[in-house]
Amino acid sequence: MKLVYQQMLAFFAVIATVLILLGFSFSQMTRNMVYQNTWTSLEKYANSLVEQSVRISSGNPNKVSFDSESLLNSEVLLRNQSVHFTIYNKSNTAVFPDNVYSSKIGKADWQKLKAGKIVQKVTDHQVKTTSGQAEPAMTDVLKPYFYTDSNNKRHLIAVIKIGAFISNVNSNISAINANLTKALIVASLVALLFAYIVSRYLTLRINRLRRATNQVAKGNYDVELPSKNRDEIDDLINDFNDMTLSLRESEAEIERQEERRRAFMADAAHEMRTPLTTINGLLEGLAYDAIPEDSKEQSIALMRNETKRLIRLVNENLDYEKIRNNQIALQKQSFNAIETLDNLVEQLHQKAAAKQDVLTVNGPKDLEVYADYDRFVQVMFNITQNAIQFTDNGQITILAQRGFHESIFKISDTGIGMSEEELANIWERYYKADPSRTNTKYGESGLGLAIVHQLVLLHNGKIEVTSKVGEGTTFTIIFPDEDHDHYQQPTHNA
Repeated sequence: MKLVYQQMLAFFAVIATVLILLGFSFSQMTRNMVYQNTWTSLEKYANSLVEQSVRISSGNPNKVSFDSESLLNSEVLLRNQSVHFTIYNKSNTAVFPDNVYSSKIGKADWQKLKAGKIVQKVTDHQVKTTSGQAEPAMTDVLKPYFYTDSNNKRHLIAVIKIGAFISNVNSNISAINANLTKALIVASLVALLFAYIVSRYLTLRINRLRRATNQVAKGNYDVELPSKNRDEIDDLINDFNDMTLSLRESEAEIERQEERRRAFMADAAHEMRTPLTTINGLLEGLAYDAIPEDSKEQSIALMRNETKRLIRLVNENLDYEKIRNNQIALQKQSFNAIETLDNLVEQLHQKAAAKQDVLTVNGPKDLEVYADYDRFVQVMFNITQNAIQFTDNGQITILAQRGFHESIFKISDTGIGMSEEELANIWERYYKADPSRTNTKYGESGLGLAIVHQLVLLHNGKIEVTSKVGEGTTFTIIFPDEDHDHYQQPTHNA
Protein backbone atom coordinates (compact mmCIF):
# COMPACT_ATOMS: atom_id res chain seq x y z
CA MET A 1 0.00 0.00 0.00
CA LYS A 2 1.35 3.41 -0.93
CA LEU A 3 2.37 5.80 1.81
CA VAL A 4 -0.31 8.35 0.85
CA TYR A 5 -3.05 5.79 1.53
CA GLN A 6 -1.40 4.58 4.72
CA GLN A 7 -1.24 8.13 6.06
CA MET A 8 -4.77 8.86 4.87
CA LEU A 9 -6.13 5.79 6.65
CA ALA A 10 -4.14 6.66 9.78
CA PHE A 11 -5.50 10.21 9.83
CA PHE A 12 -9.01 9.01 9.09
CA ALA A 13 -8.84 6.31 11.76
CA VAL A 14 -7.83 8.88 14.37
CA ILE A 15 -10.50 11.36 13.30
CA ALA A 16 -13.17 8.65 12.98
CA THR A 17 -12.35 7.33 16.46
CA VAL A 18 -12.69 10.83 17.89
CA LEU A 19 -15.99 11.36 16.04
CA ILE A 20 -17.39 8.02 17.22
CA LEU A 21 -16.44 8.71 20.82
CA LEU A 22 -17.88 12.20 20.63
CA GLY A 23 -21.03 10.84 18.95
CA PHE A 24 -21.48 8.14 21.60
CA SER A 25 -20.91 10.63 24.41
CA PHE A 26 -23.30 13.13 22.84
CA SER A 27 -25.92 10.42 22.32
CA GLN A 28 -25.75 9.41 25.97
CA MET A 29 -25.82 13.03 27.06
CA THR A 30 -28.82 13.68 24.80
CA ARG A 31 -30.66 10.65 26.19
CA ASN A 32 -30.07 11.78 29.76
CA MET A 33 -31.06 15.32 28.86
CA VAL A 34 -34.32 14.20 27.20
CA TYR A 35 -35.26 12.08 30.21
CA GLN A 36 -34.34 14.88 32.60
CA ASN A 37 -36.43 17.37 30.65
CA THR A 38 -39.31 14.89 30.58
CA TRP A 39 -39.13 14.40 34.33
CA THR A 40 -39.01 18.15 34.89
CA SER A 41 -42.09 18.64 32.72
CA LEU A 42 -43.94 15.83 34.46
CA GLU A 43 -43.09 17.29 37.83
CA LYS A 44 -44.53 20.65 36.74
CA TYR A 45 -47.70 18.91 35.57
CA ALA A 46 -47.98 17.23 38.98
CA ASN A 47 -47.61 20.55 40.79
CA SER A 48 -50.30 22.06 38.60
CA LEU A 49 -52.67 19.14 39.32
CA VAL A 50 -52.24 19.52 43.07
CA GLU A 51 -52.79 23.25 42.97
CA GLN A 52 -55.98 22.89 40.94
CA SER A 53 -57.62 19.84 42.49
CA VAL A 54 -56.56 19.16 46.10
CA ARG A 55 -58.87 20.45 48.84
CA ILE A 56 -57.79 20.31 52.52
CA SER A 57 -60.23 20.94 55.37
CA SER A 58 -59.06 23.81 57.52
CA GLY A 59 -60.40 22.18 60.63
CA ASN A 60 -59.09 18.70 59.96
CA PRO A 61 -55.83 18.42 57.94
CA ASN A 62 -56.30 14.70 57.58
CA LYS A 63 -59.47 15.30 55.60
CA VAL A 64 -58.37 15.66 52.00
CA SER A 65 -60.60 15.74 48.92
CA PHE A 66 -60.00 16.16 45.21
CA ASP A 67 -61.93 18.20 42.70
CA SER A 68 -63.09 15.48 40.27
CA GLU A 69 -64.15 17.90 37.56
CA SER A 70 -60.83 19.67 37.55
CA LEU A 71 -58.98 16.34 37.45
CA LEU A 72 -61.11 15.11 34.54
CA ASN A 73 -60.39 18.24 32.56
CA SER A 74 -56.68 17.94 33.28
CA GLU A 75 -56.74 14.25 32.33
CA VAL A 76 -58.21 15.08 28.93
CA LEU A 77 -55.64 17.77 28.29
CA LEU A 78 -52.68 15.63 29.41
CA ARG A 79 -53.90 12.56 27.51
CA ASN A 80 -53.62 14.60 24.32
CA GLN A 81 -49.96 15.05 25.21
CA SER A 82 -49.59 11.31 25.92
CA VAL A 83 -49.24 11.99 29.64
CA HIS A 84 -51.07 9.88 32.23
CA PHE A 85 -51.33 10.36 35.97
CA THR A 86 -52.59 8.57 39.04
CA ILE A 87 -53.28 10.11 42.45
CA TYR A 88 -52.68 8.09 45.63
CA ASN A 89 -53.87 9.01 49.10
CA LYS A 90 -51.81 8.70 52.24
CA SER A 91 -52.80 5.04 52.52
CA ASN A 92 -51.18 4.16 49.16
CA THR A 93 -54.58 3.71 47.53
CA ALA A 94 -55.33 5.08 44.06
CA VAL A 95 -58.12 7.65 44.31
CA PHE A 96 -57.96 8.90 40.69
CA PRO A 97 -58.89 7.71 38.20
CA ASP A 98 -61.34 5.59 40.14
CA ASN A 99 -62.58 3.58 37.15
CA VAL A 100 -59.18 2.03 36.34
CA TYR A 101 -57.33 -0.47 38.46
CA SER A 102 -53.94 0.80 39.57
CA SER A 103 -51.48 -1.22 41.59
CA LYS A 104 -50.04 0.14 44.77
CA ILE A 105 -46.67 1.83 44.92
CA GLY A 106 -43.85 -0.51 45.94
CA LYS A 107 -42.70 -0.51 49.55
CA ALA A 108 -39.21 0.82 48.77
CA ASP A 109 -40.56 3.68 46.70
CA TRP A 110 -43.27 4.41 49.28
CA GLN A 111 -40.69 4.74 52.04
CA LYS A 112 -38.75 7.26 49.94
CA LEU A 113 -41.93 9.20 49.24
CA LYS A 114 -42.90 9.33 52.93
CA ALA A 115 -39.40 10.70 53.55
CA GLY A 116 -40.17 13.55 51.14
CA LYS A 117 -38.06 12.25 48.21
CA ILE A 118 -39.13 12.40 44.56
CA VAL A 119 -38.84 9.07 42.70
CA GLN A 120 -37.98 9.03 39.01
CA LYS A 121 -38.44 5.72 37.24
CA VAL A 122 -38.01 4.33 33.75
CA THR A 123 -39.79 1.11 32.84
CA ASP A 124 -38.59 0.18 29.35
CA HIS A 125 -40.75 -2.96 29.05
CA GLN A 126 -44.34 -3.90 29.74
CA VAL A 127 -45.10 -5.06 33.30
CA LYS A 128 -48.00 -7.31 34.23
CA THR A 129 -49.93 -6.30 37.28
CA THR A 130 -51.42 -8.64 39.87
CA SER A 131 -54.72 -8.46 38.01
CA GLY A 132 -53.09 -9.80 34.86
CA GLN A 133 -53.20 -6.47 32.98
CA ALA A 134 -50.10 -5.22 31.18
CA GLU A 135 -48.84 -1.77 31.95
CA PRO A 136 -47.05 -0.08 29.01
CA ALA A 137 -43.45 0.99 29.17
CA MET A 138 -43.39 4.36 30.90
CA THR A 139 -41.13 6.94 32.40
CA ASP A 140 -42.68 8.12 35.68
CA VAL A 141 -42.26 10.71 38.34
CA LEU A 142 -43.69 9.98 41.79
CA LYS A 143 -43.93 13.12 43.89
CA PRO A 144 -45.28 13.35 47.48
CA TYR A 145 -47.22 16.35 48.78
CA PHE A 146 -47.39 17.36 52.42
CA TYR A 147 -49.48 19.68 54.54
CA THR A 148 -47.84 21.46 57.48
CA ASP A 149 -50.22 22.24 60.35
CA SER A 150 -50.02 24.99 62.94
CA ASN A 151 -47.69 22.84 65.03
CA ASN A 152 -45.22 22.61 62.10
CA LYS A 153 -46.05 18.94 61.74
CA ARG A 154 -45.98 17.57 58.21
CA HIS A 155 -48.85 15.36 56.99
CA LEU A 156 -48.65 13.33 53.76
CA ILE A 157 -51.82 14.16 51.89
CA ALA A 158 -51.24 12.71 48.43
CA VAL A 159 -48.76 11.17 45.99
CA ILE A 160 -49.04 11.85 42.29
CA LYS A 161 -47.64 9.35 39.86
CA ILE A 162 -47.38 11.00 36.46
CA GLY A 163 -45.73 9.50 33.42
CA ALA A 164 -45.22 9.54 29.68
CA PHE A 165 -44.86 6.66 27.26
CA ILE A 166 -41.30 5.51 26.66
CA SER A 167 -42.09 5.29 22.96
CA ASN A 168 -42.70 9.03 22.83
CA VAL A 169 -39.47 9.81 24.65
CA ASN A 170 -37.51 7.36 22.52
CA SER A 171 -38.93 8.85 19.35
CA ASN A 172 -37.42 12.19 20.33
CA ILE A 173 -34.12 10.53 21.15
CA SER A 174 -34.20 8.63 17.85
CA ALA A 175 -34.80 11.84 15.93
CA ILE A 176 -31.85 13.50 17.63
CA ASN A 177 -29.65 10.43 17.04
CA ALA A 178 -30.68 10.37 13.38
CA ASN A 179 -29.59 13.96 12.97
CA LEU A 180 -26.40 13.20 14.88
CA THR A 181 -25.70 10.22 12.59
CA LYS A 182 -26.10 12.39 9.52
CA ALA A 183 -23.74 14.95 11.02
CA LEU A 184 -21.20 12.21 11.79
CA ILE A 185 -21.39 10.87 8.22
CA VAL A 186 -20.85 14.36 6.79
CA ALA A 187 -18.01 14.98 9.28
CA SER A 188 -16.43 11.61 8.34
CA LEU A 189 -16.50 12.48 4.66
CA VAL A 190 -14.96 15.86 5.36
CA ALA A 191 -12.36 14.18 7.60
CA LEU A 192 -11.58 11.68 4.85
CA LEU A 193 -11.07 14.49 2.37
CA PHE A 194 -8.94 16.43 4.85
CA ALA A 195 -6.87 13.31 5.60
CA TYR A 196 -6.29 12.79 1.89
CA ILE A 197 -5.19 16.41 1.38
CA VAL A 198 -2.77 16.33 4.32
CA SER A 199 -1.41 12.90 3.33
CA ARG A 200 -1.03 14.00 -0.27
CA TYR A 201 0.86 17.12 0.82
CA LEU A 202 3.26 15.12 3.01
CA THR A 203 3.73 12.47 0.34
CA LEU A 204 4.48 15.09 -2.32
CA ARG A 205 7.31 16.40 -0.14
CA ILE A 206 8.65 12.88 0.36
CA ASN A 207 8.37 12.14 -3.37
CA ARG A 208 10.29 15.32 -4.11
CA LEU A 209 13.03 14.12 -1.76
CA ARG A 210 12.89 10.68 -3.40
CA ARG A 211 13.35 12.16 -6.88
CA ALA A 212 16.28 14.20 -5.62
CA THR A 213 17.80 11.04 -4.09
CA ASN A 214 17.50 9.31 -7.47
CA GLN A 215 19.38 12.22 -9.03
CA VAL A 216 22.16 11.79 -6.48
CA ALA A 217 22.23 8.04 -7.18
CA LYS A 218 22.80 8.88 -10.85
CA GLY A 219 25.78 11.05 -9.93
CA ASN A 220 24.16 14.48 -9.88
CA TYR A 221 25.40 16.07 -6.63
CA ASP A 222 24.22 19.60 -7.48
CA VAL A 223 20.70 18.88 -6.23
CA GLU A 224 19.52 21.11 -3.37
CA LEU A 225 16.01 21.17 -1.93
CA PRO A 226 14.37 24.17 -0.24
CA SER A 227 13.67 23.83 3.48
CA LYS A 228 11.52 25.96 5.79
CA ASN A 229 12.72 24.24 9.00
CA ARG A 230 9.17 23.44 10.11
CA ASP A 231 9.14 19.72 10.85
CA GLU A 232 11.03 16.42 10.67
CA ILE A 233 10.74 16.25 6.88
CA ASP A 234 12.50 19.62 6.65
CA ASP A 235 15.14 18.24 9.03
CA LEU A 236 15.54 15.31 6.65
CA ILE A 237 15.83 17.73 3.73
CA ASN A 238 18.52 19.64 5.63
CA ASP A 239 20.42 16.38 6.18
CA PHE A 240 20.00 15.58 2.49
CA ASN A 241 21.39 18.99 1.51
CA ASP A 242 24.33 18.48 3.89
CA MET A 243 24.93 15.07 2.31
CA THR A 244 24.93 16.46 -1.26
CA LEU A 245 27.27 19.27 -0.16
CA SER A 246 29.61 16.70 1.37
CA LEU A 247 29.41 14.58 -1.77
CA ARG A 248 30.20 17.60 -3.94
CA GLU A 249 33.19 18.42 -1.78
CA SER A 250 34.31 14.78 -1.82
CA GLU A 251 33.92 14.62 -5.58
CA ALA A 252 35.95 17.80 -6.00
CA GLU A 253 38.58 16.43 -3.64
CA ILE A 254 38.67 13.11 -5.50
CA GLU A 255 39.07 14.92 -8.82
CA ARG A 256 41.83 17.06 -7.34
CA GLN A 257 43.61 14.03 -5.88
CA GLU A 258 43.17 12.16 -9.14
CA GLU A 259 44.67 15.05 -11.07
CA ARG A 260 47.60 15.11 -8.69
CA ARG A 261 47.91 11.34 -8.91
CA ARG A 262 48.09 11.53 -12.69
CA ALA A 263 50.69 14.29 -12.42
CA PHE A 264 52.60 12.19 -9.90
CA MET A 265 52.49 9.12 -12.14
CA ALA A 266 53.77 11.19 -15.06
CA ASP A 267 56.49 12.70 -12.87
CA ALA A 268 57.37 9.33 -11.34
CA ALA A 269 57.55 7.73 -14.78
CA HIS A 270 59.79 10.55 -15.94
CA GLU A 271 61.93 10.38 -12.79
CA MET A 272 62.25 6.62 -13.07
CA ARG A 273 62.90 6.59 -16.80
CA THR A 274 65.94 8.85 -16.49
CA PRO A 275 67.86 6.77 -13.88
CA LEU A 276 66.78 3.51 -15.50
CA THR A 277 68.05 4.73 -18.86
CA THR A 278 71.30 5.83 -17.25
CA ILE A 279 71.74 2.52 -15.43
CA ASN A 280 70.88 0.52 -18.54
CA GLY A 281 73.37 2.50 -20.66
CA LEU A 282 76.15 2.06 -18.13
CA LEU A 283 75.47 -1.67 -17.80
CA GLU A 284 75.64 -2.12 -21.57
CA GLY A 285 78.86 -0.12 -21.64
CA LEU A 286 80.35 -2.33 -18.96
CA ALA A 287 79.11 -5.48 -20.69
CA TYR A 288 80.74 -4.53 -24.00
CA ASP A 289 83.86 -2.93 -22.45
CA ALA A 290 82.86 0.40 -23.99
CA ILE A 291 83.74 2.25 -20.78
CA PRO A 292 87.44 3.00 -20.17
CA GLU A 293 88.97 1.30 -17.16
CA ASP A 294 89.62 4.55 -15.34
CA SER A 295 85.91 5.54 -15.71
CA LYS A 296 84.39 2.29 -14.49
CA GLU A 297 84.50 3.28 -10.82
CA GLN A 298 82.76 6.57 -11.60
CA SER A 299 80.12 4.72 -13.66
CA ILE A 300 79.43 2.28 -10.83
CA ALA A 301 79.07 5.18 -8.37
CA LEU A 302 76.62 6.87 -10.73
CA MET A 303 74.57 3.67 -11.02
CA ARG A 304 74.45 3.37 -7.26
CA ASN A 305 73.22 6.95 -6.89
CA GLU A 306 70.54 6.42 -9.53
CA THR A 307 69.49 3.15 -7.88
CA LYS A 308 69.19 4.91 -4.49
CA ARG A 309 67.04 7.55 -6.17
CA LEU A 310 64.67 4.87 -7.48
CA ILE A 311 64.53 3.18 -4.08
CA ARG A 312 63.72 6.53 -2.46
CA LEU A 313 60.80 7.07 -4.84
CA VAL A 314 59.34 3.64 -4.09
CA ASN A 315 59.96 3.83 -0.34
CA GLU A 316 58.26 7.18 -0.01
CA ASN A 317 55.06 5.74 -1.49
CA LEU A 318 55.24 2.64 0.67
CA ASP A 319 55.95 4.72 3.78
CA TYR A 320 53.01 7.02 3.19
CA GLU A 321 50.55 4.12 2.78
CA LYS A 322 51.87 2.34 5.88
CA ILE A 323 51.73 5.49 7.98
CA ARG A 324 48.26 6.46 6.74
CA ASN A 325 46.90 2.96 7.49
CA ASN A 326 48.58 2.75 10.94
CA GLN A 327 50.74 -0.15 9.83
CA ILE A 328 53.90 1.10 11.50
CA ALA A 329 54.78 0.86 15.18
CA LEU A 330 56.73 3.68 16.79
CA GLN A 331 59.56 2.79 19.17
CA LYS A 332 59.52 5.93 21.29
CA GLN A 333 62.49 6.69 23.52
CA SER A 334 64.30 9.66 25.02
CA PHE A 335 67.54 10.77 23.30
CA ASN A 336 69.70 13.86 22.77
CA ALA A 337 68.17 15.75 19.85
CA ILE A 338 71.17 18.10 19.45
CA GLU A 339 73.56 15.22 18.60
CA THR A 340 71.02 13.87 16.11
CA LEU A 341 70.60 17.29 14.47
CA ASP A 342 74.38 17.76 14.24
CA ASN A 343 74.64 14.45 12.41
CA LEU A 344 71.82 15.49 10.10
CA VAL A 345 73.57 18.80 9.26
CA GLU A 346 76.73 16.90 8.47
CA GLN A 347 74.82 14.62 6.06
CA LEU A 348 73.19 17.56 4.29
CA HIS A 349 76.24 19.83 4.29
CA GLN A 350 77.20 19.04 0.71
CA LYS A 351 73.66 19.58 -0.57
CA ALA A 352 73.49 22.93 1.20
CA ALA A 353 76.92 23.92 -0.11
CA ALA A 354 75.82 23.04 -3.64
CA LYS A 355 73.04 25.66 -3.28
CA GLN A 356 75.48 28.03 -1.52
CA ASP A 357 73.33 27.84 1.63
CA VAL A 358 74.54 28.13 5.23
CA LEU A 359 73.05 25.36 7.43
CA THR A 360 73.35 25.74 11.22
CA VAL A 361 71.89 24.28 14.45
CA ASN A 362 71.12 26.52 17.43
CA GLY A 363 70.15 25.29 20.86
CA PRO A 364 71.42 24.00 24.21
CA LYS A 365 74.20 21.46 24.29
CA ASP A 366 71.89 18.77 25.58
CA LEU A 367 68.14 18.75 24.68
CA GLU A 368 66.15 15.62 25.29
CA VAL A 369 63.29 14.62 22.97
CA TYR A 370 60.82 11.74 23.35
CA ALA A 371 60.23 10.18 19.91
CA ASP A 372 60.97 7.29 17.58
CA TYR A 373 64.60 7.93 16.64
CA ASP A 374 64.39 6.85 12.98
CA ARG A 375 61.10 8.69 12.37
CA PHE A 376 62.43 11.82 14.13
CA VAL A 377 65.41 11.81 11.79
CA GLN A 378 63.08 11.28 8.83
CA VAL A 379 60.90 14.28 9.83
CA MET A 380 63.82 16.65 10.39
CA PHE A 381 65.69 15.40 7.31
CA ASN A 382 62.68 15.89 5.01
CA ILE A 383 61.91 19.43 6.22
CA THR A 384 65.58 20.50 6.15
CA GLN A 385 66.06 19.02 2.70
CA ASN A 386 62.89 20.80 1.58
CA ALA A 387 64.35 24.09 2.89
CA ILE A 388 67.57 23.48 0.94
CA GLN A 389 65.58 22.73 -2.21
CA PHE A 390 63.80 26.09 -2.16
CA THR A 391 66.66 28.29 -0.89
CA ASP A 392 69.53 29.67 -2.97
CA ASN A 393 72.41 31.63 -1.43
CA GLY A 394 70.51 31.79 1.86
CA GLN A 395 70.44 30.82 5.50
CA ILE A 396 68.82 27.68 6.94
CA THR A 397 68.61 27.52 10.72
CA ILE A 398 67.47 24.65 12.95
CA LEU A 399 66.49 26.01 16.37
CA ALA A 400 65.97 23.53 19.21
CA GLN A 401 64.46 24.53 22.57
CA ARG A 402 62.45 23.24 25.52
CA GLY A 403 58.80 24.10 26.02
CA PHE A 404 56.32 23.20 28.75
CA HIS A 405 56.65 19.40 28.89
CA GLU A 406 57.59 19.36 25.21
CA SER A 407 60.50 19.73 22.78
CA ILE A 408 60.22 22.42 20.11
CA PHE A 409 62.12 22.54 16.83
CA LYS A 410 61.99 25.39 14.31
CA ILE A 411 63.47 25.04 10.83
CA SER A 412 63.68 28.43 9.13
CA ASP A 413 64.95 29.36 5.68
CA THR A 414 65.30 32.53 3.63
CA GLY A 415 64.05 30.90 0.45
CA ILE A 416 61.27 31.67 -1.99
CA GLY A 417 58.45 31.20 0.55
CA MET A 418 54.87 30.08 -0.14
CA SER A 419 51.54 31.70 -0.95
CA GLU A 420 48.34 31.14 1.07
CA GLU A 421 47.10 28.63 -1.52
CA GLU A 422 50.33 26.67 -1.32
CA LEU A 423 50.22 26.71 2.49
CA ALA A 424 46.69 25.30 2.41
CA ASN A 425 47.80 22.27 0.38
CA ILE A 426 51.35 21.41 1.48
CA TRP A 427 50.21 18.50 3.69
CA GLU A 428 48.33 16.82 0.85
CA ARG A 429 49.58 13.83 -1.05
CA TYR A 430 51.28 14.45 -4.43
CA TYR A 431 51.20 18.23 -3.91
CA LYS A 432 54.30 20.20 -4.92
CA ALA A 433 54.55 23.81 -3.83
CA ASP A 434 56.81 24.64 -6.76
CA PRO A 435 55.84 22.58 -9.83
CA SER A 436 58.66 24.17 -11.82
CA ARG A 437 61.12 22.12 -9.77
CA THR A 438 59.71 18.68 -10.45
CA ASN A 439 62.93 17.50 -12.05
CA THR A 440 65.25 18.25 -9.12
CA LYS A 441 66.88 15.44 -7.28
CA TYR A 442 65.14 16.43 -4.02
CA GLY A 443 61.47 15.81 -3.27
CA GLU A 444 60.67 14.00 -6.48
CA SER A 445 57.38 12.43 -5.41
CA GLY A 446 55.52 15.24 -3.66
CA LEU A 447 55.08 12.93 -0.66
CA GLY A 448 57.76 14.31 1.68
CA LEU A 449 55.64 16.78 3.66
CA ALA A 450 52.60 14.47 3.61
CA ILE A 451 54.75 11.81 5.30
CA VAL A 452 56.14 14.37 7.77
CA HIS A 453 52.60 15.46 8.65
CA GLN A 454 51.44 11.89 9.32
CA LEU A 455 54.54 11.05 11.37
CA VAL A 456 54.10 14.08 13.64
CA LEU A 457 50.46 13.11 14.19
CA LEU A 458 51.53 9.57 15.11
CA HIS A 459 53.76 11.12 17.78
CA ASN A 460 50.71 13.01 19.09
CA GLY A 461 52.62 16.15 18.28
CA LYS A 462 51.94 19.42 16.54
CA ILE A 463 53.32 20.95 13.36
CA GLU A 464 52.83 24.52 12.13
CA VAL A 465 54.18 26.45 9.19
CA THR A 466 54.41 30.18 8.52
CA SER A 467 55.62 31.64 5.26
CA LYS A 468 55.82 34.77 3.11
CA VAL A 469 56.49 34.81 -0.58
CA GLY A 470 60.06 35.96 -1.23
CA GLU A 471 61.03 36.03 2.45
CA GLY A 472 61.17 32.40 3.50
CA THR A 473 59.41 29.70 5.50
CA THR A 474 59.48 28.47 9.10
CA PHE A 475 58.33 25.01 10.19
CA THR A 476 57.63 24.49 13.91
CA ILE A 477 57.49 20.88 15.14
CA ILE A 478 56.53 20.02 18.73
CA PHE A 479 57.08 16.59 20.31
CA PRO A 480 55.35 16.13 23.71
CA ASP A 481 57.14 14.48 26.60
CA GLU A 482 56.29 10.96 27.67
CA ASP A 483 54.03 12.00 30.55
CA HIS A 484 52.25 14.68 28.49
CA ASP A 485 51.68 12.81 25.25
CA HIS A 486 48.63 14.51 23.71
CA TYR A 487 47.27 15.28 20.30
CA GLN A 488 47.11 18.77 18.83
CA GLN A 489 45.65 19.56 15.45
CA PRO A 490 48.34 20.79 13.00
CA THR A 491 47.85 24.30 11.68
CA HIS A 492 49.42 26.61 9.14
CA ASN A 493 49.65 30.38 8.91
CA ALA A 494 50.71 32.70 6.14
